[in-house]
Amino acid sequence: MTLSKNNLESSLTEDLGELIKNLPEHRYGDLIQRGLSVLLRIAGDDIDRLDWKILTTALEDLEQGFQTFYPYRHVRKVTIFGSSRLSPQSSEYRLAVEFARYITQFGFMVLTGAGGGIMQAGNEGAGREHSFGLNIQLPFEQSSNPFIAGDPKLINFKYFFTRKLFFLRESDAVALFPGGFGTQDEAFETLTLCQTGRYGPSPLVLIDEPGGDYWKSWNDHNYHNLLSRGLISEEDFSLYTITDSLAQACNVIRNFYCVYHSSRYVGDLFVMRLNSELSDEQVEQLNEEYSDILIKGKIQKSGVLPREKGDGTEALPRLVLHFNQRNLGRLYQMINQINQFGTCLLVEPHPEWK
Repeated sequence: MTLSKNNLESSLTEDLGELIKNLPEHRYGDLIQRGLSVLLRIAGDDIDRLDWKILTTALEDLEQGFQTFYPYRHVRKVTIFGSSRLSPQSSEYRLAVEFARYITQFGFMVLTGAGGGIMQAGNEGAGREHSFGLNIQLPFEQSSNPFIAGDPKLINFKYFFTRKLFFLRESDAVALFPGGFGTQDEAFETLTLCQTGRYGPSPLVLIDEPGGDYWKSWNDHNYHNLLSRGLISEEDFSLYTITDSLAQACNVIRNFYCVYHSSRYVGDLFVMRLNSELSDEQVEQLNEEYSDILIKGKIQKSGVLPREKGDGTEALPRLVLHFNQRNLGRLYQMINQINQFGTCLLVEPHPEWK
């Protein structure tokens, strides 16, 4: 049955009325009110039809992304980037297949761009059950690869920026294989977000084939043209790992979550959740070696903070610190040291509770 314009308006009016009526009891009522207020302000402004198309299409992209990922929100995931032009016969393709296969054995799911080349290899290696595909609608139609086509975890995005948001928002690690302009864009954007604290802390692994030098040459450029001019810092090289070893690539990701679990800000405190509690001696060692990243005070052990209750991590021990939010490379170094304080065990898929 097709609803008339009057019926649609009546239905929308009723739905909005019911939503507003229930806002005080809604768990996220304050955020919903902010969103509605934004829409009302924009509706009152003089903007173009194209602006409204961008806004509504972006919201539709976000809607399908939120709905697709919500059932899997407690499972750790790895985003795989790389060239769409590499054939299934290439050594890089086979390496990506093996990487995806191994990383899922550690309890991770895999996100790819759903196209060919390295994207197809990632979905092939992970298998349909453990795969997501984030496709992009292009004028020349990037079709979905056969390993994710038709799967309910395949999302077709209109905009690159909403697609990129979900690649990083949903991932707990990023693995990059050789690629062209798109892969370089993804590498530098991910690095920029790591460096500025807008993504992570999460491991970023750049994978060459055995004996290959694609990422090693890329890294040489960073040293000779960026670091030498003072455009980046020496500690920024701690934000990523370059390897031509499949085992090391998997272990870098797996080991990042041995002791470290997750983190967030509570007010001006950086709260680091851990899978196991550190000793007083270990915390003191961290204070001695990483006092340079503190605005004030010391790194201290803590239990769950009041504002964290209800997020599923209440039982986890914590470290709290006044992080300067500038030396992200040093923060990654500290996380790696914390992980060396514990033993990483092979586990089945586990909750993330971001």
